[in-house]
Amino acid sequence: MAIKIGIIGGAGYTAGELLRLLINHPEAEIVFVHSSSNAGEPIVNVHQGLLGETDLVFSDSYPLNDIDLLFLCSAHGHSRKFWEENERPQGLKVIDLAQDYRDESNGYVYGLPELNVARIAEADSVANPGCFATALQLSLLPLASAGLLPADGEINITALTGSTGAGVKPGATTHFSWRTDNLSVYKPFGHQHLIEIGATLNKLQPGHTSKINFIPMRGDFARGIFAVTHVDCTLSEEEATALYKDYYRDAPFAVVSDRPVDLKQAVNTNKAIIHVEKHGDKLLITCAEDNLLKGASGQAVQNMNIMFGLDQREGLRLKPSAF
Repeated sequence: MAIKIGIIGGAGYTAGELLRLLINHPEAEIVFVHSSSNAGEPIVNVHQGLLGETDLVFSDSYPLNDIDLLFLCSAHGHSRKFWEENERPQGLKVIDLAQDYRDESNGYVYGLPELNVARIAEADSVANPGCFATALQLSLLPLASAGLLPADGEINITALTGSTGAGVKPGATTHFSWRTDNLSVYKPFGHQHLIEIGATLNKLQPGHTSKINFIPMRGDFARGIFAVTHVDCTLSEEEATALYKDYYRDAPFAVVSDRPVDLKQAVNTNKAIIHVEKHGDKLLITCAEDNLLKGASGQAVQNMNIMFGLDQREGLRLKPSAF
C-alpha cells in the first residue's frame, strides 16, 4: 500500500525537489501540496522542471486525516506555529525540514540517518538536519565516535554553498548579477547550524571542549556544498581512512573516497562524498553534497524510507552528471 503524503509549504526549492523525488517513488502517493499563495495553480507553473511529470495543483487546504505522512517545508519558525493552529491526527508521521525541532523537543528525533537510524525507524516525528550541518557532521562523526576530537583544540571549517541554500525568495545576495563570478563570507563563527552540530558531537564525545571555527561562504553556483575541515589528529592517513570507512560501512549515502573529491560528484545525488588525508599533524577532511538533496529533500525521503521500513535507497538512486 502506498504511503499517502501531504506537503506544507509547497512552493519553495526544498518542496520542488521533494516533489521530484516523490513523483517517481514507487511507494509514495501525493495527496496534497499546500501553498496559500499559489492555491489552485498547477504545480508546474512554479516548479517548471516537473512539466510533463505531474498534473497536481496547489491546494488551499490540508486534510491531515487523509494522509500517513506530512512534510513541513515552510520557513524556519512556521512549523511550531502550524502545530499551534492545527490538531495532529493520531498516527500521523511528520518530517520537518525547518530548524524548529532540531533540538529534539516535542518528541522529535534528529534525522541524521548516519547517527540515528535506529531511532528514526521507531519515530513518528523527525527533524531533518540543516544542509551545512549534514556535511559538517558527516565530516566529524567518525572522529567523535572514537573520542578523537581534540580535547582542548580547535576544529576549523570553511564551507561553500550554492545560491539555492538561501531559498526561493529573492534577496540582495541571491541575484544572478551579484552571485555570479563572486564569493563572499556570511555569518562567520556564528552560523545557526553550529547548535545542532555541537549537540551531536557532545553526545558522541562527552566532555570534549573543541572550539568549532566555522566560516560559511556563498559560492557562485546554484546547488551543492563543499566543506573543508582540518583538525589535529594522531591517526595516520591510512588509519583515518579505515576509521571512516568502518563507521560508514552500513550507510548507503555516506561514501568515503580514496581520492580527492569534487562537488560535481555529489550534485544531483543523495550522496555525501568524504575524503581524508593527513598533512603533518593535521587531518584534512573534505565533504561534498547536494544541499537540496542530502542536505534537505533527499535526506527527508531517506528518513521517510527508514520510518516506513523501506530500503533507504528507494526513490533515491540518482545519478550525477557526467560533466
